[in-house]
Parts: sequence; structure tokens; C-alpha cells
Amino acid sequence: MRLFIALDIDDAIREKIRAFLEGVRGFAPDARWVRSESLHVTLKFVGEKPAETADAITSALAKVAASPFELSFRGYGFFPTPKSARVFWMGIQSGPELAGLAATIDSATATLGIPNEDRAFSPHLTLARRGGGSGSPRWSKADSPNKTFERLSGKLAAMSSLDFGTMTAREFFLYQSQLSREGSRYTKLEAFPLRESGSHVP
Repeated sequence: MRLFIALDIDDAIREKIRAFLEGVRGFAPDARWVRSESLHVTLKFVGEKPAETADAITSALAKVAASPFELSFRGYGFFPTPKSARVFWMGIQSGPELAGLAATIDSATATLGIPNEDRAFSPHLTLARRGGGSGSPRWSKADSPNKTFERLSGKLAAMSSLDFGTMTAREFFLYQSQLSREGSRYTKLEAFPLRESGSHVP
């Protein structure tokens, strides 16, 4: 089972992003665009694990204590640079709670032998990738100037700042990722509520 842990996105925000993608996809026709229904805020990528590990992860995540928090979807950028872009992404802004939740989840899964993240948490939504390129934000030797997102970059620069709204995260999920001809399909395996500090669930 290919597993990851993430926040879902409110329907109203997802619909705004879907409409935006419909409007700009034609400015980068050679890119591989993400389906709006597949968007999520990744907190921890786990990778390929047996079913019994998924059960252990569920037990570990059930003990994670964190309160609900707000996050906003605005701004955009390109990895690693606009002129050598492999990835077009949307920004996510939040207080320390989002990074704190990711760190707590990282620690919880580390007790199961799942490696800790090796770079700082940088929340974003990947919207499109250059065909055949890596999705990593890091610069690599294979990176070189390309025109995949050139028209899109120029179009966005002429637009007003992008803002898709703010939501309150009230739960996070363990997901399974399954590859298909239409792209990756994501299935929620388990939900974990975020509760106000001091609340108690018997």
C-alpha cells in the first residue's frame, strides 16, 4: 500500500482552484496538470508499506493531539526557478500550527521505523509538472532553462494576486495512493479529528 498523510481541502476552495486551472491550463499545454479533485495538503509521505504497517500508523496517529487551525490558499511559484521550472505550485499560508502538526506526525510515524523528513516542511499545492521532470523542489544537475511554463508565468504576472480563500482544518487523513491510467487515485483510509485544547473524547 502506498500511503501518505494529508489535510483535505474545503469544497468551496477546491471549486475556485478548479475554475482557475480551467482558465490557465492552455498557457502550458505540454505540462501535466493535476486534477482538482486530487488536491490535498501533504503532511507526511510514507511510501509503500504492508497493510499491517497501515494499521500501526492508524494507531499512532490516533494519539496525535492538535487543535483546529486556519490556512489560506494564495500566491504561486515555480520549482526550482521560473526559467527552469519543473513544478507550478500554489502557496499555503498558516500559523505555526500547520508546521507543528506535520512535525508531530513525523515524530509519531518515526516510532514505527518510518524515516523522519530530511528537509523543512514547506506547504504548497502542486498544480502542474513539466512532462518527464522530477517533482522535487530541489535544484538538480538535470535542470536547464525551458519554456514549459513561460507563457503561463507571463500571464500570471499580469494578473492580480491569487487568493482562493481560507479554511479551518478540523481533521487530517491517512490516504492510500493507487496509480491508474488516469493518474493517481487517492482513498481516505482513516480520519483523525483535530480537537480544541483541553477537549476530551471518552
